[in-house]
Amino acid sequence: MNQRLSRRLDFMKRLTNQEKIWGGGFGTEFTRRNYSNIKNIASFDKLHRENFGIGREELYRKFIGNLDRSAKILEVGSNIGTQLALLRKIGFSNLYGVEINRDAVIKSRHLFPDINVVEGSAFDIPFKDGFFDLVFTAAVLIHFPRPDIKRVMSEMYRCSKKYIWGYEYYADKHTEIVYRGNRNILWKGNFAGKFLNLFKDLRLIKKKEMPYLSSANVDMMYLLKKNRI
Repeated sequence: MNQRLSRRLDFMKRLTNQEKIWGGGFGTEFTRRNYSNIKNIASFDKLHRENFGIGREELYRKFIGNLDRSAKILEVGSNIGTQLALLRKIGFSNLYGVEINRDAVIKSRHLFPDINVVEGSAFDIPFKDGFFDLVFTAAVLIHFPRPDIKRVMSEMYRCSKKYIWGYEYYADKHTEIVYRGNRNILWKGNFAGKFLNLFKDLRLIKKKEMPYLSSANVDMMYLLKKNRI
């Protein structure tokens, strides 16, 4: 066994159940299944408009459009990098992603070679404290059970100098959703509220509930800021 494979196997042994799910075959299949809808930012934006009546680009501009375009931004759970590419289209240039699934990282480097996506875990983000002006997730916190949420949020908080931004499935209470017949893999909740409860120096800048046009489900986008800045 060569050293590279040995290190990879040792890394996989240390992963949590959620990391193994999304870093392994299940996560790879998710990426491949949705690849045609997320590899192109125009299709990605169009799909969002069909679901919510507003495109992602318009929504992103409403939330962070006034930020300096040189702001250093990290997406945690960036998959193939489509959302980062959309931010690049808006004018942001200092873009990074961290993603647990190697297949998604390889695809992101092929599709968007000028965006810096690295393989890594949300539990141990491979950047120093306060390295980014803004750290965000989109439909990623929903994949962590309640005991793990604090660990992920703490890492996001640690790496952010100023802002935390999120776009997640919303519910008043942390509620499990059966996903493709699987349990212990998907939840909806009030993630902005969890951040505010965990870190007392955070304040809510804005939030928006996003009801689906075709169902009773709701997503929420929120922007939080550290008070000491």
